[in-house]
Amino acid sequence: MPQLLLPIFPDSVTAIKGLLSVGKQDGRVVYFHGVLPVFSHAQEDLATFRMITAQLIAQGHVRVVDVSRAFGVPALSVKRALKRYRQEGPKGFHVPPRRRGPAVLTAEVLQRAQALFDGGQTIPVVAAELGIKIDTLSKAVRAGRLHVAVVKESGTLVSSTKSERSARDSEAPMGVAASNVQDRVAASVGGLNAVAPQFQAAVDVPRGGVLFALPALLAVGLLEGAAELPLPPGYYGIDSLLMLIAFMALARLKSVESLRSCAPGEWGKLLGLDRIPEVRTLREKIGLLSEGARAEKWSADLCRRWMAAAPEQAGILYVDAHVRVYYGGQTELPRHYVARQRLCQRATADYWVNAIGGQPFFRVTQSVDPGLIKVLEGEILPRLERDIPDQPSAELLAADPLRHRFTLVFDREGYSPGLFQRLKARRVACLSYRKYPGDDWSAEEFVDTTVALHSGEQVRMRLAERGTLLGKVVWVREVRKLCDTGRQVALISTDHQSGIGPLAATLFARWSQENFFKYAREHFALDRLADYQTEEIPDTARVVNPAWRTLDGRVRALASKLSRRLAQFGALNLDETIDPEKVESFVARKAAAHDEIEQLQAELKTVKEQRKQTPSHIEAKDLPEQSRFRRLSTHSKQLLDTLKMIAYRAETAMANILAPLLARPDEVRSLLRAIYTTEADLLPDPQAGTLTVRLHHQANAVSDRAVRALCDELNATETVFPRLPTHQPPLDPPTRYFAKSVRSGCLCLRDRCFNGRMDEDRKKAARAAFFFGSNLCYCSVTNSRQDTRRVSSGEGAVGTGVLMVLGVSVRISSLIVPSTRRMTLGALLR
Repeated sequence: MPQLLLPIFPDSVTAIKGLLSVGKQDGRVVYFHGVLPVFSHAQEDLATFRMITAQLIAQGHVRVVDVSRAFGVPALSVKRALKRYRQEGPKGFHVPPRRRGPAVLTAEVLQRAQALFDGGQTIPVVAAELGIKIDTLSKAVRAGRLHVAVVKESGTLVSSTKSERSARDSEAPMGVAASNVQDRVAASVGGLNAVAPQFQAAVDVPRGGVLFALPALLAVGLLEGAAELPLPPGYYGIDSLLMLIAFMALARLKSVESLRSCAPGEWGKLLGLDRIPEVRTLREKIGLLSEGARAEKWSADLCRRWMAAAPEQAGILYVDAHVRVYYGGQTELPRHYVARQRLCQRATADYWVNAIGGQPFFRVTQSVDPGLIKVLEGEILPRLERDIPDQPSAELLAADPLRHRFTLVFDREGYSPGLFQRLKARRVACLSYRKYPGDDWSAEEFVDTTVALHSGEQVRMRLAERGTLLGKVVWVREVRKLCDTGRQVALISTDHQSGIGPLAATLFARWSQENFFKYAREHFALDRLADYQTEEIPDTARVVNPAWRTLDGRVRALASKLSRRLAQFGALNLDETIDPEKVESFVARKAAAHDEIEQLQAELKTVKEQRKQTPSHIEAKDLPEQSRFRRLSTHSKQLLDTLKMIAYRAETAMANILAPLLARPDEVRSLLRAIYTTEADLLPDPQAGTLTVRLHHQANAVSDRAVRALCDELNATETVFPRLPTHQPPLDPPTRYFAKSVRSGCLCLRDRCFNGRMDEDRKKAARAAFFFGSNLCYCSVTNSRQDTRRVSSGEGAVGTGVLMVLGVSVRISSLIVPSTRRMTLGALLR
């Protein structure tokens, strides 16, 4: 649409044509004929300007081009004004434009809508009642044509905007957003164990969409058994802390320190709190939760629940090592080969056990990596034999010699005929790639086979199978796949019951675990340190002998150098004509090369003998002082990794719901990440007992339709907002008590009642705190005699209050010991 060019009125008198000129005086435009003013109008009166200029042109005083040049307006605009003047006259410039009347919001519809609004209905309800769009109704409200009544009844909260919350949080008496003074003081004196959630109506809450993941988080066991984690009484409960960390993982906050740049009050709204703990406090809480072995026990219990809930996933498990590179300077960790970087770097190895779809079960950290085979037999296999459900009994195993308990899938790092034999003896099947497959098989042996992948997709593969005696110790099945390029991929297995197609599909699905590592590194900060603490390595731990490592490196260097010299010696040929001088020079070079080769061979033999006599591994206590190192602390890492596994599983569960609703299922996780970071409105409804999480629109209509379907699934779960039981002793029956004059530092005791004084801020008035036992019951300004009299007479001290727990109105007889009831979670698009 072309931009409207307004006329330019010069301050000085400017000639238009001939004796006709124009000037501006005191905000008015004056037209002169010679020195005589003939017409004037206000500077902003555009209609009169068009009328007078059109009249001057129509009377022949000026031309269109003269007006356009003098006032800087388009000639087309001047012609349109001239046409209107000739057709309608001067009055045509002052007639209001004719507009089309309302097609949807007619007077009758507006009257009905206003009646519904006056009755307390919301915009979505009114739109559904009248059969019109929500956006149409919202525009009318913003334009002032309709007015939404604000109900301020008892127990109903008015929605707050982000600007209002920001201003209120910055003025909180106990720090940014720390507005819950009563409960915070009560927790500080030991009278409160975990504040109860109290949701408030708020709009445009950042990352409010992360609440969509709450049903999935609870379904995968976020709070199951969490009450046993060590946490002393305080303001923040274990449920709030675990939900906060899980929400951070889903919102892609890579570390706890990322919260320093986030508004604590806005995050608190997602948990029903005034604010979340500051970074230092959260670090301390994580350290407390990670003390001892309770975090590891909690993680192990979760793993058993996951396996029991999906025994079909526990039947085939993938084991692989993930190397976490350490770039810090706290300690000199041993070096590991990092395949994704093709470098040897100081790192720690984590051995992960995943399901066939990539879902994690647990991990085992090895600061001193003994290798996959030893970790598998020493730590992973005993745990799996104990935890995997629905394993065949001893009678069934004895009746069928080919039957196995479960299947382990790993890469070539675990290739060992001896390991395969030991696993087969324990009735555990294994599946891996074959090292040194030898010559290719004949192409006639391969048969086109339809293979069903884990995702349900059917693919065609050319497969062949033979029986192979591996290492002369164990008989295995060898299956090969013929690729289109002619390359043959060989796999071996001790599973003698599954078909050739399922074996191939199971091994090639090993990439789901690699995809999990890549996704978790990028989105869940899997490699990030949880803390910067180090621990002593046990003296009995077996580590690589530094002397042996030096000799081994020397052997490798000599062997490489000898190989190059042998290649150079073989390439020395006399290609020129036989000449005594040239032959003599050639023989000398050949002899020198031969002598160097013999010297290298002798040196290599000596170093190999030294390496053979040197033990490859020694105990940590026998390490030289300059080679000693400490391991990274794993307690906090264990807890945070468990919460990240929960977050990943919850996201996967939501992805399975959304995948059938999108044309491209590979974009499901992108949509979920967008949902988690989208703003939402939190609208508690005390009467209905729900909290409406109203998500803002996504980038396109397709995503909006998918989110609406997801909302239906979430509403069907009827999720109850968590509130773990607190082991707080009940209060004594309320008794009448009084408070004497309020003075700073004064304690006036009678039965269990006393009062004291606390300062909100040095620049603000002090507030009097009235306690019942150790529980804060009332707080008032010190110079408020009316409040003091109310407390002295027992009014308002422990009176009835209203607590909003995810939109549920909970009537309580004390603000310290609340009761809860069932509540549901609703989710709608804005």
